[in-house]
Amino acid sequence: MSAPGVLSFTQQGWEQVLAKVKRALVYLDAACAESLHWGCGASRLLEAVGGPACHLREFEPAAVGGGAEQPKAVFVLSCLLKGRTVETLREIIGRSRFQYCVVVTAVSHAAHLTANHVPAAAAAELEGQPVFEQLEEKLCEWMGNMNYTAEVLHVPLWLAPVAPHLALTPAFASLFPLLPRDVHLLNRARPDKRRLGSLSEVDAAALPPELLLQIRCLVSGLSSLCEHLGVREECFAVGSLSRIIAADLASYAPAKNRRKTAAGRASVVFVDRTLDLTGAAGHHGDNLVEKIISVLPQLPGHTNDVMVNMVELTALQNEEKNQSMIAPGCLAQSNDTAAKALWEALLSTKHKEAVMEVRRHLVEAASRENLPIKMSMGRVTPGQLMSYIQLFKNNLKAIVNHCGLLQLGLATVQTLKHPQTAKWDNFLAFERLLLQSIGESTMSVVLNQLLPMIKPLNQRTKDDYSPEELLILLIYVYSVSGEFTVDKDLGEADEKVKEALARVFCEESELSPLLQKITGSGGAVWFSRPSKPAGESDFSDMSSPLAPCLTWSSSYIPIKPNNTRLTTLKLLLYLPP
Repeated sequence: MSAPGVLSFTQQGWEQVLAKVKRALVYLDAACAESLHWGCGASRLLEAVGGPACHLREFEPAAVGGGAEQPKAVFVLSCLLKGRTVETLREIIGRSRFQYCVVVTAVSHAAHLTANHVPAAAAAELEGQPVFEQLEEKLCEWMGNMNYTAEVLHVPLWLAPVAPHLALTPAFASLFPLLPRDVHLLNRARPDKRRLGSLSEVDAAALPPELLLQIRCLVSGLSSLCEHLGVREECFAVGSLSRIIAADLASYAPAKNRRKTAAGRASVVFVDRTLDLTGAAGHHGDNLVEKIISVLPQLPGHTNDVMVNMVELTALQNEEKNQSMIAPGCLAQSNDTAAKALWEALLSTKHKEAVMEVRRHLVEAASRENLPIKMSMGRVTPGQLMSYIQLFKNNLKAIVNHCGLLQLGLATVQTLKHPQTAKWDNFLAFERLLLQSIGESTMSVVLNQLLPMIKPLNQRTKDDYSPEELLILLIYVYSVSGEFTVDKDLGEADEKVKEALARVFCEESELSPLLQKITGSGGAVWFSRPSKPAGESDFSDMSSPLAPCLTWSSSYIPIKPNNTRLTTLKLLLYLPP
């Protein structure tokens, strides 16, 4: 797979969308907003729309409709045009006065046929795209005039190209491998079928329809990418769910003709992410980007970006009450060449070299703006980087010229100064100790070493581990230990850890969003009833709704009663007179 092809795949998809949005209201769902965020940026979309007003809106049932002066709408969606999605379309169109509607879906027509239970043999004989054509008729009906114009088309906007060599799939953030406990759920859902003994026996026929459909949507997107790259793929899989996905891609009917004519070859390796929990939970990576993403708050509505506090570049005091007045910065800089170069360097270099690269870019930018920079050699410190960033303060022209670079610079400073970063080495030291203990001792001994570190809120200092950090350590312990024999000592140690964790959770003044999700509580400290009975689960999509997008060089536009906001490409800073 060629790196430029991954980026051009997403950009070509957005070019098709941009050709449709002139003078239109544009509704985006979360995953497509994230693809836009990394692929070409909100500025490209706003330029294509034209006009002075903000025409970007969140796709949700409560979204504001269009008036008589806004007759055209474009809906850009990552999901199937089915069920609640179609109901939301109907609700938005019903309270608007649209005369021209375009619906763009990232899911292919073939996947829509699967969702509508059309057999593969019958689907092969169909002419045109009947599912899309039927929806076009419905759109005209909802607009109130069958002579109005409606278009439904497929554009594979399922990738978020973080770098030329790295693309993420926000639409599939909730697609998670099956766990051993899920075998029981699968057996209970199909009592008249042969019982499954383990995950290795699970095949596509045993999966719930919702999960199988999500896999088919992913396979559809992968096939589109291979078609763009002009390759025929060889699939390899590690893990039970990966094996099912690879098999579905290999047998995907619409890809057969593509494989016959493809000039190149590509190896596609699927790996269940539950097989590498050590990599996700460990702190052995010496990469600045890993630390930035770990410690800075997540950009609302996004799965792979963070909020950068930009107040330091304004005349406001850096206080919590002022942070919501200025749009946050972010890591994605799709339209800033210098910032993109720095971002790609940060991804591929070690921590020390990355910090020096940030300093070099800031010094060069300040020199180009003729700012009074004072060079200092030696170790790069957060204070030194901030002194370079402060040179741009209140200089609107310089800020606009180097907006992306300043966002990455501030992200670096805020990460280096963050209390969590100071704990990074503590985590690393304890993980190394655990590795040594696991090699020399039983699992019960390892858990007993962890037990004194589980402290309730009133006993913790800033150097102690929070409940979330304790869970990360436990995940690390169990993921590196592999299979072990359960004995009496392990059972007792396990119960002590559980009791200590339960006590910590109950004594927290407020649970974090992650802990609320894990415990099933709504944020209250006393969580007496979980959201689902013990032992039950479902396979539904748990992805979060769209909130802000897309770049810091922007002002906030309130769009919802709860003050969730979208950003537009207009710089709004509080500057002194």
